[in-house]
Amino acid sequence: MDSFDKHILQILQRDCTFSVSEIAEQVGLSSTPCWRRIQALEKSGVITGRVALASPEKLNVGLTVFVMVKTNQHNTKWLSRFAETIRDIPEIMEFYRLSGDVDYLLRVVVPDMKAFDTFYKTLITHADFSDISSSFAMEELKYTTSLPVDYI
Repeated sequence: MDSFDKHILQILQRDCTFSVSEIAEQVGLSSTPCWRRIQALEKSGVITGRVALASPEKLNVGLTVFVMVKTNQHNTKWLSRFAETIRDIPEIMEFYRLSGDVDYLLRVVVPDMKAFDTFYKTLITHADFSDISSSFAMEELKYTTSLPVDYI
């Protein structure tokens, strides 16, 4: 991946609605080579999709909650069942298995505390946990979907 590819990727991560000719102009290429590079980035799996980002506030899910889960069930059967449950809950935006004191971290979006309480009651019916704690985001100081490209 050269500097043209990195620049193209940076542009697309910021706004994928630019036309190929607009991207080509920004990176200093003609349209055809730029289009080929975008196609190669998609084919190689560097670009995994193109999406529209929605406003959580406009969709009435402006409360972000980080849910930390601990379990004493450290086996693949439990994890498979838990992961399957997580996939079916639309309020869960991200789901990570962690090292350290907390086993799993979920990023959840809901309209308000009442909706979170309903979510919480649903979550605890689907798996055995030894502890669940939640932290509510008070202010979003940085949010990006753009990954750094300098490590390639």
